[in-house]
Amino acid sequence: MLRQYELIEKVRSYDPTADEAILNRAYVYAMRMHGSQKRASGDPYFAHPIEVAGILTDYRLDTATIVTALLHDVIEDTPVSAQDITDLFGAEISELVEGVTKLTKLELNSEHTKQAENLRKFILAISKDVRVLMVKLADRLHNMRTLHYIKSPAKRERIARETLDIYAPLARSIGCHRICSELEELAFEHLNPVARNAIGRRLETLRIEQGGAVAVVSGEIASRLEAGGLSARVFGREKNPYSIWRKLQRKSIGFSQLSDIYAFRVIVDTEDDCYRALGVIHRAWPSVPERFKDFISTPKRNNYRSIHSTVVGPRGMRIEMQIRTEAMDRVAEDGVAAHWRYKDKSYGFDAEAQADAGGRDPLLNLRHLVQVLEHGGDVEELVEHAKLEMYLDQAFVFTPKGKLVSLPRGAMPLDFAYAVHTDVGDTCIGVKINGELKPLRTTLQNGDVVEVIRGAKPVVPPDWRSLTVTGRARSAIRRHIRQTEKEEFIRLGRATVDQTFERAGKARKDVALKPALERFAVATEDDLFEIVGRGRISPTQVLDVIFPGLKASDREAATAVRRIEGGKAARLYVRGGGLTPGMSLHFGQCCTPVPGDRIVGIIEPDGGGLTVHTIDCAKLAEFEDKEDLWRDLQWTPEAERNTVTLSRLTATIRNAPGVLGQACTVIGEAGGNIVNLRMHRRHADFFDVDFDVEVKDARHLTHIAAALRANPAVETVERSKG
Repeated sequence: MLRQYELIEKVRSYDPTADEAILNRAYVYAMRMHGSQKRASGDPYFAHPIEVAGILTDYRLDTATIVTALLHDVIEDTPVSAQDITDLFGAEISELVEGVTKLTKLELNSEHTKQAENLRKFILAISKDVRVLMVKLADRLHNMRTLHYIKSPAKRERIARETLDIYAPLARSIGCHRICSELEELAFEHLNPVARNAIGRRLETLRIEQGGAVAVVSGEIASRLEAGGLSARVFGREKNPYSIWRKLQRKSIGFSQLSDIYAFRVIVDTEDDCYRALGVIHRAWPSVPERFKDFISTPKRNNYRSIHSTVVGPRGMRIEMQIRTEAMDRVAEDGVAAHWRYKDKSYGFDAEAQADAGGRDPLLNLRHLVQVLEHGGDVEELVEHAKLEMYLDQAFVFTPKGKLVSLPRGAMPLDFAYAVHTDVGDTCIGVKINGELKPLRTTLQNGDVVEVIRGAKPVVPPDWRSLTVTGRARSAIRRHIRQTEKEEFIRLGRATVDQTFERAGKARKDVALKPALERFAVATEDDLFEIVGRGRISPTQVLDVIFPGLKASDREAATAVRRIEGGKAARLYVRGGGLTPGMSLHFGQCCTPVPGDRIVGIIEPDGGGLTVHTIDCAKLAEFEDKEDLWRDLQWTPEAERNTVTLSRLTATIRNAPGVLGQACTVIGEAGGNIVNLRMHRRHADFFDVDFDVEVKDARHLTHIAAALRANPAVETVERSKG
């Protein structure tokens, strides 16, 4: 634990004008208020805020932020009030402490109303003052460093999941790569230790094989640059296990096919030198096509600037080069924290330096979430929108007049239209991309010029929700269609309640639902069915209220895991697209959709009902010019509760004793249930095997595939498309 004088010395080392008196008072006040409180580790509680303050001194934050770190838990955990903080430390620090206190209450639990309110406060607080977020990130970082002291595995998992879903993306959104990376690694260690250890072992082997080559390659790159008249600092760095895991999830490749496990960073003096260095490197070694990105001319939304290029370098190594200046490197590692400095006889945030570094306020994309909040919606939507805004990579597209619009990777024309203006999105009826008419489901690529074709009146079809990825676009669409979809949710809710009652051996028509209306605070049965249909409560909760003394066997029958299959019951799992009563639904065997996949429906021309396909199914090409047969579909909340879906993974495995058993064990440990497997194309060195696996959703399937790819015996894993 940092001692009082040590903390003050650290602050004064970068800010000689720091107010020692207020730092001393805050340090002593925090120790006195937390008193004899203990942490799970058994350490005095006041050690925590002091360590949080110490973390922030590493990022050279101003005195007010350090004081806030020392006091950030006193309102939450002691009798101290906000007014007490105002009286003792001033209004500025009081507002910051109160902002962090609100963030502390953000917990991913089942209390939907409370969570929505906390998420609203969370977004509003960080959109006003980035220092609130910096304190909270440091707070979460220290908590994650000591998470192993918490005895409850469920609590550790909840905190780690929350860190990975909310706090790490928030750190990335403001460019704090160091904090983001450590949070991800700490969370990964608790959420998936098996995968992390497997990747760790592979990296250890790689270090033995290639560790010496990294230093040699760094020296050769530096020599080439020096010969070209450039002074540069060159060093190699190893990708961390979580980054590798995420890439294995995104791409259908094996560990051995990753080209950027080792990347080389080239640090030069000026921006001009970055491009000169790129020329030297490309003249020396051949570049890999489509592996070049210029984030200097078009910075990322968090102001990250660098040139990335993959080359076939010395010794035939396929390596990624990152070329940047010292200032760019500081922003890349510390993000918005890199702009705290002494200027104009005072120490604080330098907005001009931020503008020079990238020209964009990194909180701007978070402020877009305020619009999502204004349009309402349930908690799951808010969390998903927040993650989309904070987490996804970006694509750069242009208006016809040349204005640059930054969107998340995977964005479509409607996302672009709503990013320009809400009215443009509401009246969009078509789009031209690079001068050609394109469908609204087209994914935008870097450099596209997008022109929105507008109609006279706002027309927002329900299926537009699947044609967007940004929270801003989805919330605007939701505002328009909220009323029109109410009847559909009532129908779905009524059907799921009826089915749950029937599975428990009961009939809804024989009982009154008044106790459930009172329990869930709704006025009518339709209101009850609507919140069931929307997934806000489960049909099992209604069953428990109406039949509190239900036999255990009947309740187990009602809540048993069900496999999603076509037929009459399919209407409980798929909605939207103007589905008419009585229409039969089937799930395409060509792509085996699972919950979480983006799906569409194709009306069979021979009257065979409607077939559900994934949006990337190759069979959809047959219907490209038959738009009247397309129906936009979504999964219902019921599809994500107590259900499994059969899907197929095809793996290429080394032919050696015990490897098939290892693969089966990996699938089992990842929660998959193998119902069938078939070996084919067996050779001396490798064989292919199809695993038919019951999975919860697309994320679960991707998780299993990534776990298989992390196994040294598995060469490739693909999701089977037929």
